[in-house]
Amino acid sequence: MPYVIAGPCIDVMDRSCIEECPVDCIYEGERKLYINPAECIDCGACEPVCPVEAISQDRRVPAGDSSFIEDNRQFFVNVLPGRDAPIGSPGGASGMGPVGVDTALVAQRRPA
Repeated sequence: MPYVIAGPCIDVMDRSCIEECPVDCIYEGERKLYINPAECIDCGACEPVCPVEAISQDRRVPAGDSSFIEDNRQFFVNVLPGRDAPIGSPGGASGMGPVGVDTALVAQRRPA
């Protein structure tokens, strides 16, 4: 997974990264955004526009947020609450719209 959105995005979701992403690979959960690892082209356009510095390459995620590396992947491969199938790689977030649910890791986090 080239880029990961970590904990600082929870309950912030500024969405500047969505506007910068040339391949539309950033999906919206209920409380956090997620980068689809199968659709991301590793361009890095999203990273500098994040006002809370939640985005980084997977190998540069701060140690305290390392669980978000796998969590971002799980958002696309697991069946999320209220859904019948995994999101997978639908080919772009804008056609799908907000997903409206999060992974268990994000859903269990207390608001800041």
